[in-house]
Amino acid sequence: MAQEIRIELILIVPLILQMIGLTFAVLIDPYIRREHRIIMVIIVAMIFSLIVQNFTGYLLDINGTMPYERTLVGIYGYSVRPVILVLFFYIVSPEKRHPLAWILIGINMCIHLTALFSGICFQIDADNHVPRGPLGYSCHVVSGMMLAYLVYLTIREYSRVRKSEAWIPVFNAVLIILSVIMDSFVDYREYPATFLTIAVVSSAVFYYIWLHLQFVREHEQALLAEQRIQIMMSQIQPHFLYNTLSTIQALCRIDPEKAFYTTERFGAYLRQNIDSLSQPNLIVLKKELEHTRIYTEIEEIRFPNIHIEYDIESEDFLLPALSVQPLVENAIRHGVRIRKNGIVSVIVRKKDGYHEIVIRDNGKGFDAENAESMEGKHIGVRNVRERIEKMCGGTLTIDSRIDEGTTVTIRIPFRKDEK
Repeated sequence: MAQEIRIELILIVPLILQMIGLTFAVLIDPYIRREHRIIMVIIVAMIFSLIVQNFTGYLLDINGTMPYERTLVGIYGYSVRPVILVLFFYIVSPEKRHPLAWILIGINMCIHLTALFSGICFQIDADNHVPRGPLGYSCHVVSGMMLAYLVYLTIREYSRVRKSEAWIPVFNAVLIILSVIMDSFVDYREYPATFLTIAVVSSAVFYYIWLHLQFVREHEQALLAEQRIQIMMSQIQPHFLYNTLSTIQALCRIDPEKAFYTTERFGAYLRQNIDSLSQPNLIVLKKELEHTRIYTEIEEIRFPNIHIEYDIESEDFLLPALSVQPLVENAIRHGVRIRKNGIVSVIVRKKDGYHEIVIRDNGKGFDAENAESMEGKHIGVRNVRERIEKMCGGTLTIDSRIDEGTTVTIRIPFRKDEK
């Protein structure tokens, strides 16, 4: 028997080594989220206990004289398997609690505890056999429900992101189902570990790989967003600086005194805003409006026929730098310059759940069908829209009518700490 046990240990040791290696990988991996790391460690611990349960049940079955102890080991095994499946839920969707699943886990455990005094679930007979009672397949039913929900949860959470990633949890579910089918055709008492246990070990490894794929995807998206923002900022900043310097250059010839004043205002702009302009971070609207006012002062000096109006209700919320000023610049450059009395209005209001910024002009307007081509000119409304969407989850819409003017509306949702 000792030689037989040594042979069986050879089958068990690879499973244990996989769990030990997975534990070290999870603990030292700096890229896994904290909540995922905790869940993975718990899963590994539960799987390790399941391996021990399998091997212990195998030894007790060989001994054949300890039915009570074997019953306890069987109760633990049938109770812990659905728990591992529920823990997989938290890998797919860590923010949810899944209370109904835990209720089913409790019911399944209570049913199997009846084996201590009744055969309604299972009971070990005098011949060391394990006949099932009317509720003998409760573990299978509960586990099947867990697997079905796991597949549904995975498809719901990840099919809209990247469908290829969703197939790993689905594959794990199929692997577990196949292992249960294979166990039904094999006398599990002849082996120290069931196919189900082996499948669960493999699933844990696959889920660890899946977590890495998520990190890679999120990291790629973050890099692309950051690169896009940097490109946008590099396009916008030189444009504003060039226009300001051109204005000063023009004023030096026609009105040196105004050129001096404009240079002073431009210097104030640089002193107050150069830090925010060099970083693609969110800034307070107050700073953005300071930037805009200095710009419009310069433009009003250059073009006496235009007038800028401000109606500000709130200016203490965050938005991307260079969001308002480029839109005002577009309104001036492509809208009201040709008007005898060009007016650009900047209106900020608090709405139900969001901040609203409206830039309205009485300029020449444009055809809505050509809006895309208009966005590509000069500053680029598309750049502003993308930064609003990516950096604060907001929206930017345009309503323009030929010979009537253009209205650009930005809506930025309240942060969690806002009301």
